[in-house]
Amino acid sequence: MQISMRPARAEEADVLSRLALRSKAQWGYAAQFLEACRPGLTLRSHEISARRAVVAETSGRIVGFYTLDGVPPEGELGNLWIDPTQMRRGIGRRLWEHAMAAARAVGFTAVLIDAEPHAEGFYAAMGAERIGTVPSTAVAGRLLPRLRFRISS
Repeated sequence: MQISMRPARAEEADVLSRLALRSKAQWGYAAQFLEACRPGLTLRSHEISARRAVVAETSGRIVGFYTLDGVPPEGELGNLWIDPTQMRRGIGRRLWEHAMAAARAVGFTAVLIDAEPHAEGFYAAMGAERIGTVPSTAVAGRLLPRLRFRISS
């Protein structure tokens, strides 16, 4: 499968927001929980450039994306979502590698990740280390794993 990466376009904000929600839903969460998460998974057109959003495409179709937030020295991987029909095809790894190369290029020495709990294993396999937990912004009392990936020079 040929995967290409490119900067997201402002007019793709709705497409990316729907992709993020579909990706989260694939973990079997209840509809009420997903509705609580919707605001945090919604990208607005004016955020696309500022959040360094990048999409992965195959055959002209968006199959995943990430956002890289913040200013050096420490950034945040705000999003990394894969279309559920495209999981386990190497797209997540490609997005991760692209995001970390972009982080290095803008001068980040580390990237924080407030991870979807089901994705913590993926990030750990990529070399991120758990440094604690953070409260969910969507659901009171829910804690998310906080991870850090140190970027080598």
